[in-house]
Amino acid sequence: MPRTLSERARAKTTKKKVAAKRKGKPLWAHQKRTLTIAKRKPRLFDTSDPGTGKTRAHLEAFAARRGKKALVIAPKSLLESAWQNDAAEYTPHLRVSIAYAENRAEAFAVDADIYITNTDATKWLATKPKRFFKDFDTLIVDESSYFKHRTSQRSKALATIKDNFQYRVLLTGTPNSNTILDIWHQLYILDDGVRLGGSFFRFREAVCTPKQVGPKASHIKWVDKEGAEFAVSGLIKDITVRNKFEDCMDIPPNHHVRVEFSLPKKLRNQYEQLRNETILMLKEKDVVAVNAAVLRNKLLQLCSGAVYTDGGDYEVLDTSRYELVTELIMQRQHSITFFNWAHQKHELSRLLKKAEIKHEVIDGNTPVQRRAAIVAAYQAGFYQTLLLHPQTGAHGLTLTKGTATIWASPVYQPDFLKQGLHRVWRGGQTLPTETVMVAAKGTVEGHVFDQLNKKSARMVDLLEMLEGD
Repeated sequence: MPRTLSERARAKTTKKKVAAKRKGKPLWAHQKRTLTIAKRKPRLFDTSDPGTGKTRAHLEAFAARRGKKALVIAPKSLLESAWQNDAAEYTPHLRVSIAYAENRAEAFAVDADIYITNTDATKWLATKPKRFFKDFDTLIVDESSYFKHRTSQRSKALATIKDNFQYRVLLTGTPNSNTILDIWHQLYILDDGVRLGGSFFRFREAVCTPKQVGPKASHIKWVDKEGAEFAVSGLIKDITVRNKFEDCMDIPPNHHVRVEFSLPKKLRNQYEQLRNETILMLKEKDVVAVNAAVLRNKLLQLCSGAVYTDGGDYEVLDTSRYELVTELIMQRQHSITFFNWAHQKHELSRLLKKAEIKHEVIDGNTPVQRRAAIVAAYQAGFYQTLLLHPQTGAHGLTLTKGTATIWASPVYQPDFLKQGLHRVWRGGQTLPTETVMVAAKGTVEGHVFDQLNKKSARMVDLLEMLEGD
């Protein structure tokens, strides 16, 4: 608290400047509710939908409390596009330092209020002595589902450093995209096992039942028990806040469309042969879940018009899908287009260049600074479409210039599908939007879409239970 008159005067001036900057952009009602809850709860699990403004609400909460320093851990794509940009706009009086892999030591040596770094930095942070964290009291983990696997290196590292922070906030709109088990380690990071227990195995025994999926004793799949989501939601509701996008954002609706096409005869024959071989392998009951996933991906890749070798090389067998996707892009003024594999990126880029359609690519090879420039140019109307890989482009980016999200092929992760939807359908969107999913008729792609709907439905069930008053 300022002691001298001059310090009080400077503090008062700063508050006036901040208030003046916010005049044109008041907090939404649901953000005010989140802010109020965050101020009084030292541990908070924010499962609000993508696009509801979680970043700003928690920046404002930290600014209001303003004790020691804050550490923000987020996917690389969100460091600048979400956290740095929102801090500059809504809490400009707070000093921010961004730590990438190449400048980590220097970035943490800077005198700042908020240090923002990527998820893999947890391994580096876990090597630091306790005195490294003495000036911190707040930990904010954005997209906490990145830490749902308790055995991953970054999850173990985060568990190592969590005790250095009095205040902990976890943010994710997709807390249990595959199974209720996804939520255990996230809550362990948040409350040290108070609500869901300190043992993952005891939690699993309580909420799941084992199902034999192969001939060996280890070939077990754990299936959620009926009512597991209801039980878990009751245990964690007191430290959870959730804002459902449709309920709190007054924007035009989003419509889903599935565009189907027929595989050409040669590719259809190859697909049927691979499909029959896959069925035979599965019937032998010697295929564990990981191998079944590999077989599924081979079928999806073949549907998409290419075959891959074990070394990662590929051969394009058919381009009719990408000609269709190019036509869908041409029919829309501004869109974003998700691809899954390298051949899809290359074929789409080739056809878009041929059609003289301005576009850019954002994937794991795109430098963070370049991503920011691409997004700014897209929002200014320079590009007709962006080609995005879901692991890089499905989170955090605001692309409201677009009115269509096109999936060149189905993605099997429901959290990617949900996050990808909210790149164009989010706060600031003023036009109706659509989600277009391209699928080959009579193939595994239709099954994947159906499974996505089932998984998303189960995930939403838990989220709905968390809404409450």
